[in-house]
Amino acid sequence: MSDRLEVVALATPHRLAAGDDLTAVLLDAVAAAGEELHDGDVVCVASKAVAVVEDARIGPPEVDGTPDDEAVRTAARGRAAEIVVDGPRVLVTRTHHGFVAANGGIDRSNVGGGLIDLPADPDASAAALRDALRTRTGADVGVVITDTFGRPWRLGQTDVALGVAGTAALRDERGSTDLDGRPLEVTVAAVADEVAGAADLVRTKGAGAPFVLLRGLARGTPGTGRDLVRPRDEDEFRHGGATAVRAGLAARRTVRSFAPDRTVPAGALARAAAAAATAPAPHHTRPWRLVRLRDVTRTRLLDAMAAAWRADLGADGLDAAAVDRRLARSDAVLRAAPELLAAFVDLSGAHRYPDVRRTRAERDLFLLAGGAALEAALVSLAADGLGAAWVSATTFCPDTAREVLGLPATWEPLGLVAVGWPATATPPRGPQDPSEVLSER
Repeated sequence: MSDRLEVVALATPHRLAAGDDLTAVLLDAVAAAGEELHDGDVVCVASKAVAVVEDARIGPPEVDGTPDDEAVRTAARGRAAEIVVDGPRVLVTRTHHGFVAANGGIDRSNVGGGLIDLPADPDASAAALRDALRTRTGADVGVVITDTFGRPWRLGQTDVALGVAGTAALRDERGSTDLDGRPLEVTVAAVADEVAGAADLVRTKGAGAPFVLLRGLARGTPGTGRDLVRPRDEDEFRHGGATAVRAGLAARRTVRSFAPDRTVPAGALARAAAAAATAPAPHHTRPWRLVRLRDVTRTRLLDAMAAAWRADLGADGLDAAAVDRRLARSDAVLRAAPELLAAFVDLSGAHRYPDVRRTRAERDLFLLAGGAALEAALVSLAADGLGAAWVSATTFCPDTAREVLGLPATWEPLGLVAVGWPATATPPRGPQDPSEVLSER
């Protein structure tokens, strides 16, 4: 590390345009600041300067030079690799580079009208500029292409590195020790982002200084901007805002095959029960009930249910072999799942009516509340990475379920929920067609 660092803004009166010689404009700015490039220097370049020169403009310039917010959002959606947040205040997308930024980094300021995208390959642009500077000056310099990004949970923006060449992107301190001799296990400094942030301290958006010179930096092992992009499968914050809520709902998938050697954390079941308790219910009741079945209880219940099912299917005229196949499919889920929950709704809080119509409607209200509670529990389990399958079996033999479990007559079964870690990766749910569900009259 360096104990002294010099940071110099390099202003230029030149308004960059597509096809300009970026290297020449940069060297003119260096000379105008009374500086020369030396081995070990690092030059930061605003990504917009690179994008303009590389003609990353999106569409023709607007007549008045000021595209509206919706034009920016539309352009960002069309270029997004993934929507991270699509809310009323902000659109955040993941770009093809892997960067996560408001409107995918698409901007409209300091571009002379219209919209400008990020450079197509910031690492390649940084490497090309570094090579050109070495050819023209003989100096071995590092190059960092920077852009201004917002940050979750923090106000304000800061500059980060998009492209890196000839200087470190990360400084890995894992394996070393702190002042107390404790080993460091997770410390990996984002050096190139820190360099970008330092560069932004000596310029503003209106300063006309797309370049910044840093001298005295220990450049370390050269890296790239790609080194700073977290792999998607390690991203614990893949979505945010309203999009996170919708993604959480869509993550609930029916899983019937579970990893046999992985136990379900008790905390996940408790969180699922707490989520169930948020469901709407009639008359300010809390009628939802989840019963975690111990192994012995599970066996007793499933055996009793199997006997009842055999009797029903036999009465339907199914032969014994067909009955065995159906039971085997059910057992493959319910007996093999690491955890099995029995879901009920308690009708003790239901109002009593003298007529069948209102009595049936009152019961249906409680069953609807139970369905909402089940969905909330299933979504919570999916949020913890668990798989679950709702099986309606107990609703066909309510008396058997209540008798085996010793429950009051007011507890109405809503089925069983098999829970466990998915044996295989669960594919993402595709887009849903709302026209099948939503209509107007």
